[in-house]
Amino acid sequence: MRGGAGGANLLALRSHNTALVLDLLRGAGAEGISRLELAERTGLTPQAVSKITARLRERGLAAEAGRRASTGGKPRTVLRLVPEAGHAIGVHLDRDELRAVLVDLDGAVVGERRVPLDLGAGADAVVEAVAGTARELTAATLCPPD
Repeated sequence: MRGGAGGANLLALRSHNTALVLDLLRGAGAEGISRLELAERTGLTPQAVSKITARLRERGLAAEAGRRASTGGKPRTVLRLVPEAGHAIGVHLDRDELRAVLVDLDGAVVGERRVPLDLGAGADAVVEAVAGTARELTAATLCPPD
């Protein structure tokens, strides 16, 4: 006999469902996508999609992109991703160069740095080079001097 019942990690499930919605918003581009379409494409209930999109809007990650005619009832509100609401850094290490790119939520490159790197200098030096380059890139791109 097996002990203990398996449970669901609700935080992980919420994160997964949010990622599904974000991916569809990103794919829809500036034209946007309705909550009903999000529900149909994700398999989530309309209520779940409404909660997820409300959280995304509160965090500034999604915004209204207008209204679209409905096949019945009131026009559908269309949502779009707000690309500048978040950023990610990608890093590529070569034997003698470090390349870092800063992308927005659409995946568009908004900043880039290439710096010399001695990959043989040891892990601490390489990690510090990556961290320093990331700091410089975000500061220069997201907080440029006036």
